[in-house]
Order: sequence, then structure tokens, then C-alpha cells
Amino acid sequence: MTTNTSTLAIHGGAPVRSIPMPSRKAFGDEEMRSLLEAAQYYRDSPVDLPYQDHFEKAFCEEFVKFMGGGYADAVATGTASVFVALQALDLPKGSEVILSGVVDSGPLNSILFLGYVPVIADTAPGSYNIDVAQFKARCTDRTSALIAVHCAGEALAIDEIVDAAHASGIKVLEDCSQAPGAVWKGKRVGTFGDIAATSTMYRKSLMSGSSGGIVYATKEKIYQRALACADRGKPLWRDDYNIRDPRTNLFPALNWNTDELSCAIGLASLRRLEDTIARRTRFLDSLSKRLQSESQVCRVYKFRGQPSPFFVPVVVDLEKISCPKITFANAVQAEGIDLNPHYAFLVTDWQYALPYLPADTAIPNAIAFRDSSFNLFVNENYGDDEVDDTIKAILKVEACFAR
Repeated sequence: MTTNTSTLAIHGGAPVRSIPMPSRKAFGDEEMRSLLEAAQYYRDSPVDLPYQDHFEKAFCEEFVKFMGGGYADAVATGTASVFVALQALDLPKGSEVILSGVVDSGPLNSILFLGYVPVIADTAPGSYNIDVAQFKARCTDRTSALIAVHCAGEALAIDEIVDAAHASGIKVLEDCSQAPGAVWKGKRVGTFGDIAATSTMYRKSLMSGSSGGIVYATKEKIYQRALACADRGKPLWRDDYNIRDPRTNLFPALNWNTDELSCAIGLASLRRLEDTIARRTRFLDSLSKRLQSESQVCRVYKFRGQPSPFFVPVVVDLEKISCPKITFANAVQAEGIDLNPHYAFLVTDWQYALPYLPADTAIPNAIAFRDSSFNLFVNENYGDDEVDDTIKAILKVEACFAR
């Protein structure tokens, strides 16, 4: 149900949208059925509920098929997937790991806990994602790896980045947490680098319950090391390994195992991931076309490749409005449109992190993009009504604040 009067909701007027935006219902009927199937399976089994068993194997096998081949291990959290993948790269202690300045805190914290030096790369102009130029600008003779973050559901130009990295002996960990299933030049993100990490927590497009993650590799050797990094250094791929005898464990590592019930949920979510992406992309495409033709102030960020939309940045032409961007975004939000008015996932804004960053850390491109945009939330249940209401809300606010 929509209303559209000239008085903005932040000024006491009726909002454009008077009902909540659609909830995602990520835990749907198929997830419930899969969870109950797993519960019944172990209720009937003589084995107590384990880990690394039937449903994790099925989840990982189907994920590998989705990716077009390779190897996968499910872990307990998204941060665990990055931590395990980074440890599996076996980098020299004290070496530098380049990281995008727009990122969750998990990758930064993983770099620090594993004894590496984080070096922050700026994003490309007008984007939350890096390009090869920003990566190269931060490389030194101490650089051992890059954590390449596919932010907002957009695929990086990852082939160029990996080629440049490998030419200098630098390893690449792809963080696909916000972009599972996104495609660049015919291949899924995660298949380009040396190893990949994906969060499957409840807000992600691919989810395995409250929390979770997947470590993925195209090569068996690094996958095997990741397996050991995920479970106390155990060489689980060896036929002669005795799980009750830790004397043959390879190296110190933590226990990042996930559980069978979470993997059962993830299995159902994975089976509808392509449909999830397609439905989100339809909303993105429709909104982009409408906003381009109807707005004088706002445009939807143009995603590269085939995205797996996680959120939708809307860029505001600051020269054409008479208020700060955040005032504009807050006004759109007050009209009943779910959004984040000011993205907080910029490393240089985190006071706790600053003492750990090099003195020359600066991300002016990322800051400029954040300060001239807001992020619309999106899920697979958004449709034509949500496009209409979002356009109406933006145009209503635009009419009030346009110069």
C-alpha cells in the first residue's frame, strides 16, 4: 500500500510506503524440510550427531558442482572461512597482506591474529571494489597475499588482479561472502584465486543458518591444508589417519568445524541460490532502468559482470541537492524504504584498527563513494511494487531537496 503526498515523512507527512518491505524468509519450507530430514536421519542413526558427516559431505559436494569443480570444506562461521583460507596459504610470518578498505572486520582480524601485516588498498573511483591499479599501488617486496573482496555482490575484474598478483609471486584469497554465485567472464567468483572464503551466515544469499562459512579451492593440495587448518591440524584425507591419535597431526590449528544440521539448511539454500540471484537481479535491473529515466539526482551503481546482489548502492549527485547526502538518504528511509544511509564498513573509520594499520593508509576513493551514496537493501522477494515505491520515495525526496 502506497501513499504519496508532497510533505516528506521526516517533516510529518505520510510515507510513500505504509507497510514493511518484504522480509526474506531465508529459512523457508525447503530449509525446514532439509533440517527435519537431517534431524530424523540422526534420530534413527546409531551414531550420535557428529560433524564432517553425511550432510556436510552433501553440502560441500553440491557446492563444488555449483562452482564447476574443485574442493570445499564447510566451517562454523564466515570469519572462520577467511581465517582457515588465510592460514592455508602458509605465508611468511610478518609479511604483508593487502586488503580492500571496504570490508567486514573478520578478514582484518584474521590477518592480525595470524601474524601478518595488513596493508589497506583503496577502492576504484566510484566504487566499493578494488581494481588492479589499486592493488598494484600497495604492493611491496614484502607482500605475500591479497584478500580480494567482492563487495556488494559485484565481481571484481578478478582475472586481471590474479594475473598481476601471480606475476609477482603473490597469492590471492577471494572473499566471496557478499557475492556467492556472481560470475566474471563465464566463471564463478572464487574460482580465480588460490583459495576462496564465503560466509553463509543468515543474512547472506547462501545461508546455512545463523552462522557458517565455506572454504573452497580448485587444487587438492591447498584444499588438504585447509582441511587441516579447519580441524586442529588433522590430515583427514589420509586413509591411515586415526582420529583418536593426535600424534600425527601436522601443525597447531584450531577447531572451526560446523555441524550437520547447519549443513542441511545450507544444502536447501544452495539449491535455490540461482533462483535467489535471478530474482534479486530482476529487481536491480528494473530499478536501474526506472531510476535512470525518471530521476535527475540519483542513479543505481552499475555492477560489473553478472552480480549476485547483496545490497544496491544508489549514487546521489551532490551538486543537484540542497542538503547533505545523509539527510537525503534518511528522508528516503523515512518514506518506508529499507536502506543503510551511511555504510560503516570502511576500515579507516574503526578506531580499534588504526594502531595496526600502516601510517600511509588512506582510502579517499572509498570515502568519496560512501559520502555520495546510500545502500538499498534487497532480497529475492522484492518485486515490481518495491521498485515502484522506491522510485516514488526517491522522487518525492528529490523534489523537496533538488537545487
